[in-house]
Amino acid sequence: MITLYGFGPAFGVIDASPFVVKVDLFLKLAGLEYQTVNDVNNLKKSPKGKLPFITDGDKTIADSHFILEYLTEKYQVNIDDHLSEEQKAQALLYSKALDESLYWILVYSRWIKEDTWPIVRDTFFADLPAPLKLFVPGLVQRDVKKTLKGQGFGRHSESELLALAKNYFCALSTLLADKPYFFGDKISSFDVLAYSMLCEVISVDYFNNFNQLARSYDNLVAFCQRIEQTYYG
Repeated sequence: MITLYGFGPAFGVIDASPFVVKVDLFLKLAGLEYQTVNDVNNLKKSPKGKLPFITDGDKTIADSHFILEYLTEKYQVNIDDHLSEEQKAQALLYSKALDESLYWILVYSRWIKEDTWPIVRDTFFADLPAPLKLFVPGLVQRDVKKTLKGQGFGRHSESELLALAKNYFCALSTLLADKPYFFGDKISSFDVLAYSMLCEVISVDYFNNFNQLARSYDNLVAFCQRIEQTYYG
């Protein structure tokens, strides 16, 4: 059986990581039998030091992109068969925009924003022993800040990041329009990725200005609700 290793439910969504959500939803769409193992200590077992990864028999595959490629090839998953070659090319480029840009805005909105950081700290570090709880969260936050700065998004002001986020949410809202899914009436792997990112700002149970901005697009909210009612209801 396929085993998906993730962090586990947090903030009112099935996993704190959009990349774990992406693999989980893809597995559901593909109709594959799987189980989940949720534990932050999975990071120590991951071949790439990140989550998610899966095991399938004697194979271990890390990184959501390569996991979906592996599952598609091995199990002949055909959820994108209804897309034209042009749509598949568009989906690939749209996906990279979300993975490489919107994701880092999400990281900033959780780990750096002063009004959200206490929620993140209490969610991820509440079970640490008292001595560790005093300094480990700050050390991890410092590493996240360093990563964000090296990546580039940590060099932007919050207002600049909000402007970028608005561009992405507006573009997604325009692409979706009044359709059930981004490429029409039938769900595709791009919907999986879009949901995995959007649920982390729309469906979560905390509030900040990034979340409020995402929730101002009614069709994006309805899109998340549609998938949650269909696959997680």
